[in-house]
Amino acid sequence: MDISWHRNFAQSWRDRIEHGRQPHAVLLAGPVGVGKRAAAAWMASARLGLGPELPLPQYPFEQPEHADLRWIAPPEDRQGVLIEQIRELVAALQLTSYEGRGKVAIIEPANTMTMCAANSLLHTLEEPPGDTLLILIADRTGRLPATVFSRCQRIDFAPPAESEGLAWLDRLQPGSQWTEALRFAGNAPLGAIAVAEQLDTSAAISRDFSAVGAGKLSPVEVAARWSKHDAGFVLDWLARQMRQAVLALEGSRDRAPALAIDESVLKRMDRRNLFCYLDTINLLRGRPKGSYNLQFALEGLLIDWADGLADAGRDKDLGGINLMLAER
Repeated sequence: MDISWHRNFAQSWRDRIEHGRQPHAVLLAGPVGVGKRAAAAWMASARLGLGPELPLPQYPFEQPEHADLRWIAPPEDRQGVLIEQIRELVAALQLTSYEGRGKVAIIEPANTMTMCAANSLLHTLEEPPGDTLLILIADRTGRLPATVFSRCQRIDFAPPAESEGLAWLDRLQPGSQWTEALRFAGNAPLGAIAVAEQLDTSAAISRDFSAVGAGKLSPVEVAARWSKHDAGFVLDWLARQMRQAVLALEGSRDRAPALAIDESVLKRMDRRNLFCYLDTINLLRGRPKGSYNLQFALEGLLIDWADGLADAGRDKDLGGINLMLAER
């Protein structure tokens, strides 16, 4: 199925190829669930002449297989792309193309590369061997070194308008109720597909969060319950809710359709510290799983929420959050 909101991207990429302006290194940036990996697979297939020429990236997509293609992702037992993987990639790119159409390398998510891995890639990004196309995929660009940014041509992928996303999802699976899932996923249609299976969990988290803010549930009790869920799922939910809360407080509730926090609870919060609270959540989101005690970290976040964020400013130790983040 065509990913319809990629139409402008696909036309722009074809124009670059037609006019000989195809870059040697690109960075596909945007939130999870907008189709960056499908776009990378489409670019690689077009470059290497794999299968029929398709007008748009497809969902679901199959990871292409070809002797001149390297698709680099974190090993199953690790959270990031390792320097050994990048060194092997750099060596492979020095070899002659098997079919004479050049080589393609895809690194995803590039924002999980260790600093050593990123540094070992810099020379190849600047002077790729032969007719090579390097595609870096980043879900969170803030984690990429500036030296990598400066050597890539950035292509941004944004979620489509809600109406377009809903129409696409309805074509994919008619009769399903997609509105809530799409809003939960920040209007990212592919993210909504994954979220749809977790709506019951997100609804329970929403009820707990409002109850903690209203003083009706113990933060410690809720943290113990949340720690049994996937850390990324819980922290992503919290981050989305804080962004929605900022929109609601700066304007009106209408600007934050996915906000699940009760109005009475939101009014209790110290809005001056809301950004600091979001910074702490994002700090945790950027840490590898297993490098901190999730339950303790959630306790610190929920205790601050129960206190109306009164003590969640930058000059506060955030309930020992720095200790919680210490490598174990």
